[in-house]
Amino acid sequence: MMMGLGNFLFGRMLDRRISEYQNDLITKHYDEVQNIYKQMRGWRHDYHNHIQTMKAHLALGQTDELDEYLSNLDTDLSAVDTVIQTGNVMIDAILNSKLSLIATKNISVNTKATVPSKLRISEIDLCIIIGNLLDNAMEACLKQTTRSDRFIRVYIGILKEQLYISVSNSVGGEVIKSGKTFLSTKDSATHGFGLMRVDRITDKYNGYVNRQNEEGVFATEVMLPL
Repeated sequence: MMMGLGNFLFGRMLDRRISEYQNDLITKHYDEVQNIYKQMRGWRHDYHNHIQTMKAHLALGQTDELDEYLSNLDTDLSAVDTVIQTGNVMIDAILNSKLSLIATKNISVNTKATVPSKLRISEIDLCIIIGNLLDNAMEACLKQTTRSDRFIRVYIGILKEQLYISVSNSVGGEVIKSGKTFLSTKDSATHGFGLMRVDRITDKYNGYVNRQNEEGVFATEVMLPL
């Protein structure tokens, strides 16, 4: 009886810690998204000024200055164009916030994602899955001392009437398997909570999680029924 009560209390404590971690994660995602959208709004706000400046260069016959100005604008616009557009606004937010952060860490990223605008799956749950997978991938890449070896590949799409999420990344350090879970020898406590949260949400929707570690590449696949 006492053992049953102990297990119950431990389960409640674990659920509370996971919930706290989830709330912190959502807050962090929100802050990251706000920064990205603030930058995009700033570019749109300056659009009128850009047009006036280019007209002034043209009127004065300053073609070299105009060419240089256009080149600088093209660079800014390219940064805006790299924003991932999946078809689902909330998924766009979490993906772009994470990819923006990863880009600052000298990690090569390749992403292809298409998501229905309306889902049976909770968008918050989906954001938690994607956020955790990308956090874990980034954490693994940063353990590699050679920056040129770091990479993350993301694919999200529809496969056999299910939402298919695949995140693969280079790994640094030893990866061991514990039960159904792969863990780095340097994994943090939050990393463990993140993996547990992905598994619980996937189970909630009767989905499927597959993790593989082969030849310096760690891959996670998640399939969620639509």
